[in-house]
Order: sequence, then C-alpha cells, then structure tokens
Amino acid sequence: MQDRPGDSKGTNFLLVGTDGRDGLNPAEKKQYHLGGAPCHCTDTIMLVHLSQDRQRASVVSIPRDTYVQLPDVGPAAVLAKRRGAAPNAKATEPHGSGTARSGGPTPAAATARATATATSAGGKPLVPTHPAKINEAYADGGPQLTVSTVEKLTGVHIDHYLEVDFVSFMKTVDVLGGVPVCTTRPLKDSYSGLDLPVGTTTLNGGEALQYVRSRHIDADSDLGRMRRQQQFVAQVIHKITSGGTLANPMKLEKVAGTVLGSVRADEGLEPTDLISLARSMKGFTSDASEFESVPLSNLNYNVPGVGSTVKWDTDKAGKLWAAIRADQPLTAHHAASGSSRHSGSSGSSGSSGPSGAEGATSGASSANAVKVDVAPGSISVQVANATGVNGLAGTAQKALHATGFATPGLPVTADRHAQHTTIRYDPRWDRSAKSLAAALPGARLVQAKGQGPVMRVTLGMDFKGRTVRPVTTQAPKPASQPASQPAGSGQTSDVVGC
Repeated sequence: MQDRPGDSKGTNFLLVGTDGRDGLNPAEKKQYHLGGAPCHCTDTIMLVHLSQDRQRASVVSIPRDTYVQLPDVGPAAVLAKRRGAAPNAKATEPHGSGTARSGGPTPAAATARATATATSAGGKPLVPTHPAKINEAYADGGPQLTVSTVEKLTGVHIDHYLEVDFVSFMKTVDVLGGVPVCTTRPLKDSYSGLDLPVGTTTLNGGEALQYVRSRHIDADSDLGRMRRQQQFVAQVIHKITSGGTLANPMKLEKVAGTVLGSVRADEGLEPTDLISLARSMKGFTSDASEFESVPLSNLNYNVPGVGSTVKWDTDKAGKLWAAIRADQPLTAHHAASGSSRHSGSSGSSGSSGPSGAEGATSGASSANAVKVDVAPGSISVQVANATGVNGLAGTAQKALHATGFATPGLPVTADRHAQHTTIRYDPRWDRSAKSLAAALPGARLVQAKGQGPVMRVTLGMDFKGRTVRPVTTQAPKPASQPASQPAGSGQTSDVVGC
C-alpha cells in the first residue's frame, strides 16, 4: 500500500469481525440464529494499541456506519451508483485525518463535484470515490482497503491485521474455557437468540457470539453493541491475564495456535510472534486496559444513496488518534480535550457565559460526576432557548459539550417562551434521554415518536440559575460472582458484582 502513515511507538492491531459462517453445520446455525446469507462486510472494527513498554492496551471502537469516501472499485461501489450515490472524482477525508485536517464535503457537495478533475495539483491521478459506510470497505477491497481506509481516517499506522469470523470467534472463546460476562438486568434478543439472566454467566463460543452480535436489546442499537463488545474484550483480557495463561507455556501456545489457526491474519504475524508478544506482557493486568469509542458529532448524517451514517467529532477524534500515535494513555487525551470518557470520568467545569447565563455552566468537578447508562459521547443534543435570556442556550450547549455530549449545529431561539425545561426524545432512545436528564436536573421528559436519535432540549424559565451536571459512564470491568444473598430473594443491580 502507498501513502501510509509513518511508524509510531508501540504496536497497532486492526481487529475486524465479519459475518462469515463457513464451517458451521445447520444445527449450529439454527441454535445460534445464524441463518441467512452473509453480507461479506465488517460488523466490528477495533483499533488495538499495545504500548511500547507492553504495560497498557488501548482499544478504540470504530462505528461500522462511519461515513467515508471509498474508491470506485468492487461490488459495493457498483451498488452505490445504482442507488444514485454520485462518485466524487477527488478523494476526501470526511472526518479529518489524524493530522487534524478539516471535515470532508457534504453529500450535496460531493455530488456537485462528481465531474471534478481527477488529478492533483502535482498532476498525480486521483482515484474517483463514492460516499459509503466504512464497513463496505471490506466488500470493495478486502483487508487491504479496510486497513488503508482506517489509516487515512486516523493517521495511525496499522502493524498487524486480525480478521475474526463467526467460526474463529467461537473457537477462540472455547479454547479459553469460556468467558464470563455480568449483567445487572436480563438481556434478551430474539434476533440473535441471546437470553441472559441477571448476574454472571460464563459463555461458550456460540453464546458469546450471540452476546457481541446483539443490537436489539435496547434503543442504543449499534452503539450499545459496541459497548458490550468492549466489555467482552475486557473480560477476555482479564481471563488471559488472571488465569495463568501468560505464565503457562503450553496453554499459551495452544491459545496462540488456535487463534492464528482460525482467524485471518497478515502474513507477517506468526504464532511464535503472538507467544513472544504475550511473554513480554507478563506483568500486564486487566486494569491496564482502556476502552474508547470514536467521538461522534452526528449520529444521523443522511447521505443520498447510502442512508443514515455517523460522522466523527473532528477535534475530539483528532486528539484521540494523536494520543495513540504518541503512545500516550487515553486519559491524557481526555485531560487535554475536557471530554467525557467511555471508560472513565473526566467531566470538566465550564466557564461563565454571557451576562445572565451563568446558570448554564457546569458547576461540579469530575469527582462528582453522575454515573449514567449511556455514554454521553453517543448522545446527540440540540438546544433551544425559550427564556428570553440572551446567550443561555449557547452557554448550556457549551457545558453539555464539555461533559461529553455531542452537540452538532448551533443553538436556536424557540418560537415562544416556556416555563419548564423539556427534553423531547424518541421513546426508542429512552435510556439516552434519561442519561441526558441526569445532566439537566429538573428537566421534563417529553416523548416524540419518530423524532429519531437526536435529543431536543428546550430551556425554560426554570433553568435560570441551574447548572449542567457532569455525567460519566462506568468503565468495563471484569465480571465477578454475585454477592451472597438469602435464598429466594431477587437479584438487583446493587448486589450483582458487575
């Protein structure tokens, strides 16, 4: 591949999950709800950075619906043209690269430039592109185009590629002896067949596949699934580091052989490399792993011919990838950006806004941040001012952004004054609405069916003098056994050791 980012400290793996199911018998497909034809695309994309000192692993999930521009090759490009998605003769970077370049064109702009010159200023030919979701890169150009696309978006050099399909995932979980997961509420998904009770359950390969594939458990859909996938990876790391695998040469060789014997890896990665890498991590613990999802600015960016995509928050994503390239902990990235981390807390206090708008500032430290179910970075918020107080919506939006919420667009002035602050939300995103309400104490929740994932906040007169409360989500932690309790008593979230 050409025009690749330069090497950086540490080792970067691109881990992708596909829906390949060759090798499963009809009974297994029926048992684990794996019927239907595969799409031959990437369901899961994670960039895993292992620090140079082998004492820290940073895992960043990349949404499969990320908006990208892909070269016009392969079946997906043909399909895009049939849908009416006009190609763009000039390659662009929709989210800005790791070198903090600005975002790419809107779909309308891409269409308007479909006949633009196909050469750069230096006369170098440019490959025509079309708008797409990042998971189509695999269908268009396989692992090579997938790696190239991620490198262009992030500015991070990928050292190794690991591709896991349904069969290889199940084999890897089984060779580990199963992986425990813990849930504070029952999880049931008729689409994947997942049916987990409250508490800790050790999943075999097929059950674990149902867990990481489930996207109909709640209204968070793909973003909720990404968080469960991160929690599962945290469990795998805990199982390997605490179960003696690293210190047992025979067990380590078996795991490494099974992994590389069933997954698709780059030619430069051998079982001996994995074993050597694992031995160098002898002092590694599960506490040294950190998890993040790419910060988003738009959860419903509609692209003609492609559908609903997600766009990255250019500034926050740029700082995150810069931290990866510099071999720095993601906590340092959050300290610099002031955003809320999925696996930790870093809410920041806002500054005073315009006269009369001081009540919108964030008045609590990160230590006092309220724990919420849904990561604020995955919640898109629009703010309207119905108070008549100049600048209040802008200051409130700034404070919401400071504690991690996605705040695309500019605040607006409501058509009429309102007494009470409200949050209008689609009931399919009820958990997101409740997480936002935790940051706006006293706000009233108002259902608006069909509104979509964006939360619409209208500031009423009762908001004056109030503060935006910092919120955060809990880090994925290793599951432990439920606390002992009297026989016959029900388990609740406060007694389950999750």
